[in-house]
Amino acid sequence: QVQLEESGGGLVQSGGSLRLSCAASGSISSISTMDWYRQAPGKQREFVATITSDDRTTYADFVKGRFIISRDNAKNTVSLQMNSLKPEDTAVYYCRTLLRATMSSGFYRYWGQGTQVTVSS
Repeated sequence: QVQLEESGGGLVQSGGSLRLSCAASGSISSISTMDWYRQAPGKQREFVATITSDDRTTYADFVKGRFIISRDNAKNTVSLQMNSLKPEDTAVYYCRTLLRATMSSGFYRYWGQGTQVTVSS
């Protein structure tokens, strides 16, 4: 069984920083892309950033220059360093991975439970 667990959310003032982490655990054979999404109250879940297994990154326009995604393949973790936070960044942040579980023949996407980030003005 595969699990994703996020951590690092919290309350921060506008202009501040937070670092989110997501750890994948369980019977994992291989991890491909690792992503961050977010969902604000009353809005659809939206893409934030992604990183491939060879560390190529892509960001949503609204976080470019402020957020940095990174991963540690040895620990099966992905992180999101969030700087210059704005009130509009307030949302539940979710990690998602494309991975192949042990004894599985293919790659499937898994989601974490989410972690709340609140930015006060």
